[in-house]
Amino acid sequence: MRDTWWRRRFTAEARAERPDLAVLCLLVGAEADAAFAAGGEAALDASQAELDRLAGEVPYRPGDPAAWAHALAELLGGRYGFRGDPSDYQRLESSLLHMVLERRRGLPILLSVVWLEVARRAGAPVYGVALPGHFVVGFGAPGEQVLVDPFDGGRVLSEADAESLVLRASGAPLDPEVLRPADPLETVVRVLNNIRAWAEARPERSDVTLWAIDLALALPSHPARLRHERAQVLVRRGDFLRGAAELEAYAEVVAAVDTTAAEQVRGEARAARARLN
Repeated sequence: MRDTWWRRRFTAEARAERPDLAVLCLLVGAEADAAFAAGGEAALDASQAELDRLAGEVPYRPGDPAAWAHALAELLGGRYGFRGDPSDYQRLESSLLHMVLERRRGLPILLSVVWLEVARRAGAPVYGVALPGHFVVGFGAPGEQVLVDPFDGGRVLSEADAESLVLRASGAPLDPEVLRPADPLETVVRVLNNIRAWAEARPERSDVTLWAIDLALALPSHPARLRHERAQVLVRRGDFLRGAAELEAYAEVVAAVDTTAAEQVRGEARAARARLN
Protein backbone atom coordinates (compact mmCIF):
# COMPACT_ATOMS: atom_id res chain seq x y z
CA MET A 1 0.00 0.00 0.00
CA ARG A 2 1.19 3.49 -0.82
CA ASP A 3 2.14 5.60 2.18
CA THR A 4 0.02 8.70 1.58
CA TRP A 5 -1.57 11.16 3.96
CA TRP A 6 -5.09 10.09 3.04
CA ARG A 7 -4.36 6.38 3.54
CA ARG A 8 -2.82 7.06 6.92
CA ARG A 9 -5.79 9.21 7.82
CA PHE A 10 -8.25 6.61 6.48
CA THR A 11 -6.65 3.86 8.58
CA ALA A 12 -6.69 6.01 11.71
CA GLU A 13 -10.31 7.08 11.19
CA ALA A 14 -11.47 3.50 10.51
CA ARG A 15 -9.95 2.43 13.83
CA ALA A 16 -11.33 5.33 15.84
CA GLU A 17 -13.81 4.61 18.61
CA ARG A 18 -16.54 6.36 16.60
CA PRO A 19 -15.52 6.44 12.93
CA ASP A 20 -16.77 9.47 11.01
CA LEU A 21 -18.65 8.31 7.91
CA ALA A 22 -18.24 11.58 6.00
CA VAL A 23 -14.50 11.69 6.61
CA LEU A 24 -14.05 8.08 5.51
CA CYS A 25 -16.03 8.65 2.31
CA LEU A 26 -14.11 11.85 1.57
CA LEU A 27 -10.81 10.00 2.04
CA VAL A 28 -11.98 7.40 -0.49
CA GLY A 29 -12.47 10.34 -2.84
CA ALA A 30 -8.92 11.53 -2.16
CA GLU A 31 -7.65 8.14 -3.33
CA ALA A 32 -9.63 8.41 -6.57
CA ASP A 33 -9.16 12.09 -7.40
CA ALA A 34 -5.61 13.45 -7.42
CA ALA A 35 -6.81 17.06 -7.62
CA PHE A 36 -8.97 16.60 -4.52
CA ALA A 37 -6.12 14.85 -2.68
CA ALA A 38 -3.78 17.71 -3.55
CA GLY A 39 -6.05 20.03 -1.59
CA GLY A 40 -5.22 18.11 1.58
CA GLU A 41 -7.16 18.73 4.77
CA ALA A 42 -8.52 21.98 3.34
CA ALA A 43 -10.36 20.05 0.63
CA LEU A 44 -11.91 17.76 3.25
CA ASP A 45 -12.88 20.78 5.34
CA ALA A 46 -14.57 22.42 2.33
CA SER A 47 -16.77 19.37 1.76
CA GLN A 48 -17.59 19.16 5.46
CA ALA A 49 -18.49 22.86 5.39
CA GLU A 50 -20.92 22.22 2.53
CA LEU A 51 -22.63 19.52 4.60
CA ASP A 52 -22.78 21.97 7.52
CA ARG A 53 -24.27 24.65 5.25
CA LEU A 54 -26.99 22.32 4.00
CA ALA A 55 -27.78 21.24 7.57
CA GLY A 56 -28.18 24.88 8.50
CA GLU A 57 -31.07 25.13 6.02
CA VAL A 58 -33.07 22.30 7.60
CA PRO A 59 -36.03 23.65 9.59
CA TYR A 60 -35.43 23.55 13.33
CA ARG A 61 -36.62 20.19 14.71
CA PRO A 62 -39.57 19.79 12.32
CA GLY A 63 -41.32 17.08 14.38
CA ASP A 64 -41.80 13.32 14.20
CA PRO A 65 -39.83 10.99 11.85
CA ALA A 66 -42.24 11.64 8.97
CA ALA A 67 -41.77 15.39 9.39
CA TRP A 68 -37.98 14.99 9.36
CA ALA A 69 -38.23 12.89 6.20
CA HIS A 70 -40.42 15.50 4.52
CA ALA A 71 -38.12 18.37 5.52
CA LEU A 72 -35.02 16.64 4.15
CA ALA A 73 -36.81 15.65 0.94
CA GLU A 74 -37.98 19.21 0.40
CA LEU A 75 -34.47 20.59 0.96
CA LEU A 76 -32.16 18.03 -0.64
CA GLY A 77 -34.38 16.37 -3.22
CA GLY A 78 -36.47 19.44 -4.02
CA ARG A 79 -34.53 22.67 -3.58
CA TYR A 80 -31.07 21.27 -4.32
CA GLY A 81 -31.98 18.45 -6.69
CA PHE A 82 -29.99 15.61 -5.09
CA ARG A 83 -31.17 12.41 -6.80
CA GLY A 84 -29.95 9.55 -8.96
CA ASP A 85 -30.27 8.34 -12.51
CA PRO A 86 -29.48 4.92 -14.07
CA SER A 87 -26.53 6.48 -15.91
CA ASP A 88 -24.91 7.26 -12.55
CA TYR A 89 -24.02 3.58 -12.18
CA GLN A 90 -21.55 3.99 -15.07
CA ARG A 91 -19.58 6.80 -13.42
CA LEU A 92 -16.87 6.40 -10.79
CA GLU A 93 -17.60 9.90 -9.46
CA SER A 94 -21.04 8.62 -8.40
CA SER A 95 -19.20 6.80 -5.58
CA LEU A 96 -17.12 9.80 -4.46
CA LEU A 97 -18.71 12.00 -1.81
CA HIS A 98 -17.02 15.27 -2.79
CA MET A 99 -18.17 14.80 -6.41
CA VAL A 100 -21.70 13.86 -5.35
CA LEU A 101 -21.88 17.09 -3.34
CA GLU A 102 -20.75 19.01 -6.42
CA ARG A 103 -22.86 17.22 -9.06
CA ARG A 104 -25.86 16.43 -6.82
CA ARG A 105 -25.96 13.05 -8.51
CA GLY A 106 -24.70 9.68 -7.29
CA LEU A 107 -25.38 6.09 -6.36
CA PRO A 108 -28.06 5.36 -3.74
CA ILE A 109 -25.48 4.82 -1.01
CA LEU A 110 -23.59 8.09 -1.62
CA LEU A 111 -26.79 10.10 -1.87
CA SER A 112 -27.80 8.41 1.39
CA VAL A 113 -24.51 9.52 2.96
CA VAL A 114 -25.34 13.12 2.03
CA TRP A 115 -28.78 12.73 3.63
CA LEU A 116 -27.34 11.05 6.71
CA GLU A 117 -24.69 13.67 7.29
CA VAL A 118 -26.99 16.64 6.69
CA ALA A 119 -29.78 15.17 8.81
CA ARG A 120 -27.41 14.14 11.61
CA ARG A 121 -25.97 17.63 11.80
CA ALA A 122 -29.50 19.03 12.01
CA GLY A 123 -30.34 16.74 14.95
CA ALA A 124 -32.50 14.15 13.19
CA PRO A 125 -32.95 10.57 14.49
CA VAL A 126 -31.40 9.19 11.28
CA TYR A 127 -29.43 6.15 10.13
CA GLY A 128 -28.53 4.25 6.98
CA VAL A 129 -30.42 1.10 5.98
CA ALA A 130 -28.50 -1.37 3.81
CA LEU A 131 -31.28 -3.00 1.79
CA PRO A 132 -29.89 -5.62 -0.60
CA GLY A 133 -28.92 -3.80 -3.80
CA HIS A 134 -30.30 -0.39 -2.75
CA PHE A 135 -29.16 1.68 0.22
CA VAL A 136 -31.80 3.94 1.81
CA VAL A 137 -32.21 6.14 4.88
CA GLY A 138 -34.32 5.55 8.00
CA PHE A 139 -35.76 8.07 10.45
CA GLY A 140 -37.02 7.18 13.93
CA ALA A 141 -37.02 4.09 16.12
CA PRO A 142 -37.91 0.69 14.60
CA GLY A 143 -41.51 0.87 15.76
CA GLU A 144 -42.07 4.21 13.99
CA GLN A 145 -39.45 3.88 11.27
CA VAL A 146 -39.86 6.00 8.14
CA LEU A 147 -37.77 4.90 5.16
CA VAL A 148 -36.85 7.25 2.34
CA ASP A 149 -35.05 6.73 -0.96
CA PRO A 150 -32.55 9.54 -1.65
CA PHE A 151 -31.92 8.11 -5.14
CA ASP A 152 -35.56 8.99 -5.87
CA GLY A 153 -35.29 12.47 -4.40
CA GLY A 154 -36.35 11.37 -0.92
CA ARG A 155 -39.52 9.46 -1.75
CA VAL A 156 -41.02 7.91 1.38
CA LEU A 157 -41.11 4.12 1.06
CA SER A 158 -44.04 2.05 2.22
CA GLU A 159 -43.43 -1.48 3.44
CA ALA A 160 -44.57 -2.70 0.00
CA ASP A 161 -42.09 -0.32 -1.69
CA ALA A 162 -39.21 -1.64 0.42
CA GLU A 163 -40.30 -5.23 -0.26
CA SER A 164 -40.34 -4.49 -3.99
CA LEU A 165 -36.83 -2.97 -3.93
CA VAL A 166 -35.46 -6.04 -2.15
CA LEU A 167 -37.26 -8.48 -4.45
CA ARG A 168 -35.88 -6.75 -7.55
CA ALA A 169 -32.34 -6.74 -6.16
CA SER A 170 -32.16 -10.19 -4.58
CA GLY A 171 -35.22 -12.19 -5.56
CA ALA A 172 -35.86 -12.80 -1.86
CA PRO A 173 -38.54 -11.40 0.48
CA LEU A 174 -37.71 -8.55 2.82
CA ASP A 175 -35.92 -9.76 5.96
CA PRO A 176 -36.64 -7.42 8.89
CA GLU A 177 -32.99 -7.81 9.90
CA VAL A 178 -31.88 -5.63 6.95
CA LEU A 179 -33.90 -2.71 8.35
CA ARG A 180 -31.49 -2.28 11.25
CA PRO A 181 -29.15 0.75 11.25
CA ALA A 182 -25.96 0.23 9.23
CA ASP A 183 -22.84 1.40 11.05
CA PRO A 184 -20.21 3.62 9.34
CA LEU A 185 -17.75 0.81 8.62
CA GLU A 186 -20.46 -1.39 7.08
CA THR A 187 -21.39 1.53 4.87
CA VAL A 188 -17.80 2.18 3.78
CA VAL A 189 -17.32 -1.51 2.94
CA ARG A 190 -20.35 -1.28 0.67
CA VAL A 191 -19.00 1.90 -0.97
CA LEU A 192 -15.69 0.15 -1.67
CA ASN A 193 -17.49 -2.95 -2.99
CA ASN A 194 -19.40 -0.72 -5.42
CA ILE A 195 -16.15 0.85 -6.61
CA ARG A 196 -14.59 -2.58 -7.10
CA ALA A 197 -17.62 -3.74 -9.08
CA TRP A 198 -17.33 -0.65 -11.29
CA ALA A 199 -13.62 -1.26 -11.90
CA GLU A 200 -13.88 -5.01 -12.42
CA ALA A 201 -16.27 -4.38 -15.31
CA ARG A 202 -13.48 -2.27 -16.84
CA PRO A 203 -10.26 -4.35 -16.98
CA GLU A 204 -8.27 -1.28 -17.99
CA ARG A 205 -9.06 0.23 -14.55
CA SER A 206 -7.34 -2.43 -12.46
CA ASP A 207 -5.61 0.48 -10.69
CA VAL A 208 -8.98 1.35 -9.14
CA THR A 209 -9.60 -2.28 -8.15
CA LEU A 210 -6.22 -2.34 -6.42
CA TRP A 211 -6.66 0.81 -4.33
CA ALA A 212 -10.24 -0.15 -3.39
CA ILE A 213 -8.92 -3.48 -2.07
CA ASP A 214 -6.10 -1.68 -0.26
CA LEU A 215 -8.56 0.58 1.54
CA ALA A 216 -10.75 -2.40 2.44
CA LEU A 217 -7.68 -4.10 3.89
CA ALA A 218 -7.06 -1.01 6.04
CA LEU A 219 -10.40 -1.53 7.82
CA PRO A 220 -10.17 -3.25 11.22
CA SER A 221 -12.14 -6.27 9.98
CA HIS A 222 -12.01 -7.74 6.48
CA PRO A 223 -12.27 -11.18 4.84
CA ALA A 224 -8.96 -13.01 4.37
CA ARG A 225 -9.82 -13.65 0.71
CA LEU A 226 -9.11 -9.97 0.00
CA ARG A 227 -5.39 -10.83 0.27
CA HIS A 228 -5.87 -13.45 -2.43
CA GLU A 229 -7.79 -11.01 -4.62
CA ARG A 230 -5.09 -8.36 -4.21
CA ALA A 231 -2.40 -10.81 -5.30
CA GLN A 232 -4.44 -11.80 -8.34
CA VAL A 233 -4.87 -8.15 -9.33
CA LEU A 234 -1.11 -7.63 -9.11
CA VAL A 235 -0.56 -10.58 -11.43
CA ARG A 236 -3.15 -9.27 -13.90
CA ARG A 237 -1.34 -5.92 -13.87
CA GLY A 238 1.93 -7.64 -14.79
CA ASP A 239 3.52 -7.32 -11.34
CA PHE A 240 4.29 -11.03 -11.33
CA LEU A 241 6.98 -11.05 -8.65
CA ARG A 242 4.98 -9.16 -6.04
CA GLY A 243 1.82 -11.03 -6.98
CA ALA A 244 3.56 -14.39 -6.58
CA ALA A 245 5.00 -13.37 -3.22
CA GLU A 246 1.58 -12.34 -1.93
CA LEU A 247 0.02 -15.56 -3.24
CA GLU A 248 2.64 -17.59 -1.38
CA ALA A 249 2.07 -15.62 1.82
CA TYR A 250 -1.69 -16.16 1.51
CA ALA A 251 -1.15 -19.89 0.89
CA GLU A 252 0.71 -20.16 4.19
CA VAL A 253 -2.30 -18.69 6.01
CA VAL A 254 -4.78 -20.94 4.18
CA ALA A 255 -2.69 -24.08 4.79
CA ALA A 256 -3.68 -24.04 8.46
CA VAL A 257 -7.31 -24.78 7.55
CA ASP A 258 -7.36 -26.12 3.97
CA THR A 259 -4.26 -27.77 2.53
CA THR A 260 -5.89 -28.43 -0.85
CA ALA A 261 -6.82 -24.78 -1.32
CA ALA A 262 -3.34 -23.74 -0.18
CA GLU A 263 -1.74 -25.93 -2.83
CA GLN A 264 -3.98 -24.42 -5.49
CA VAL A 265 -2.83 -20.93 -4.46
CA ARG A 266 0.81 -22.06 -4.54
CA GLY A 267 0.13 -23.28 -8.07
CA GLU A 268 -1.07 -19.78 -8.95
CA ALA A 269 2.15 -18.37 -7.51
CA ARG A 270 4.30 -20.77 -9.55
CA ALA A 271 2.37 -19.83 -12.70
CA ALA A 272 2.91 -16.13 -11.97
CA ARG A 273 6.65 -16.60 -11.49
CA ALA A 274 6.83 -18.62 -14.72
CA ARG A 275 5.54 -15.59 -16.60
CA LEU A 276 8.76 -13.77 -15.69
CA ASN A 277 10.75 -16.04 -18.04
